[in-house]
Amino acid sequence: MFEIVSIETPTLGDRSYLVHNGEVALVIDPQRDIDRVLDVAESRRVRITHVFETHMHNDYVTGGLALARVTGAAYHVNGDDPVSFEHVGLHDGDLVEVAPGLSVRALATPGHTYTHLSYVLATGGSPVGVFSGGSLLYGSTGRPDLLGVEHADALARRQHASARRLAEELPESAELFPTHGFGSFCSATQTGGTSSTIGQEKLTNPALRLSEDDFVTELMAGLDAFPAYYAHMGPANQSGPDGADLSPPALADPDELRRRIEAGEWVVDLRSRTAFATGHVAGSLNFGLDGSFATYLGWLIPWGTPVTLLGETASQVAEAQRELVRIGIDRPAAAATGTPQDWAGDAALAGYRQATFSDLRAADPSAVILDVRRRLEWEEGHIAGAVAVPLHQLLDRIDEIPDGEVWVHCRSGYRASLAASILGRAGRQVVAVDDEYSNAADAGLPLTTPADKAP
Repeated sequence: MFEIVSIETPTLGDRSYLVHNGEVALVIDPQRDIDRVLDVAESRRVRITHVFETHMHNDYVTGGLALARVTGAAYHVNGDDPVSFEHVGLHDGDLVEVAPGLSVRALATPGHTYTHLSYVLATGGSPVGVFSGGSLLYGSTGRPDLLGVEHADALARRQHASARRLAEELPESAELFPTHGFGSFCSATQTGGTSSTIGQEKLTNPALRLSEDDFVTELMAGLDAFPAYYAHMGPANQSGPDGADLSPPALADPDELRRRIEAGEWVVDLRSRTAFATGHVAGSLNFGLDGSFATYLGWLIPWGTPVTLLGETASQVAEAQRELVRIGIDRPAAAATGTPQDWAGDAALAGYRQATFSDLRAADPSAVILDVRRRLEWEEGHIAGAVAVPLHQLLDRIDEIPDGEVWVHCRSGYRASLAASILGRAGRQVVAVDDEYSNAADAGLPLTTPADKAP
């Protein structure tokens, strides 16, 4: 008997896995905060003997090497990956006997990266599942453009072939265990479901239903921007990252917070967008823990800028610190807990108005409507007359936004709040639309859709 335990990181859209037989365990694609993996192993009273990486990850810093060192496990990566740390190099077809009757076979499945491996889990010599990393996902595949657009077409074609290989070599009953595809920007398209099999994917997955050329065309057309911090993850993982330091950061008083803001550092308020809009330290930025906190902070921040965290409680700060260490922001410069009044000291609090799309419909016609959604979202439809500046480009293009009061919106409100805090720090008068974009039409706002542009 064996058990597969999924260790989820929903804020990054990823899963790691621990597989055990009651005595020993193997781990696939562990995140940087390995204490979660160790807790699972301890709760099952099993010893981790093998750690496997499907690829050099682009969306997080791995905890694989650190976990292997702590547990004494063998650390398995592709033998062709350019790494200098101690590891066991695997190649296509290599078989690893984890325990009697429990084995893992490496399959070369390039496409997400050139050296991507999938791992076929077998019991009693029969394959029962595959850990597909960023290869075959639920209803999709990993995106092929993270190594640069010049590689995207070639990798997309390899991705198609790799998906087909998995489908051809594994029984339809084999369960699929991808690392990406639960909201991760490593997924080529949005995925659905929480489980699948090779047989189910044969019925629905474009990589298994479309010809190579049609798959590549559809895949490439659906690719949009991905987080800028991804550029730092590959080199970090190739260097052999240490484990996470989650010890509490030093506490900052109001004077220090003000000095850090004036120095151009990022002082990040972790509260909800409603709380931030009501009152916050002037010059602070809102990246609420109730959304994709680490993804967007890592995407927007000039890499290397010191980060100070503001939370109502120490647990909020600790949660944020854990998320940041997963993407290589190892240590907050400082932190503060309490209320905005505690953080501001004698200084007045800043704030701005929140509104709905109905409010926007009744706003002054001279107001600037700023849409911070991504390109593909804009092309699917937008408010006529709106200015399009995707959130990830806002810091570089803020001077392009016309003068006047700015009403900023996204799809559901989270990104609009991030943008509003950036605009507010820049001295702009701003209103954050905290509403679902699907309500814009019902509010009577004029919308432009692709059908409007058809000849």
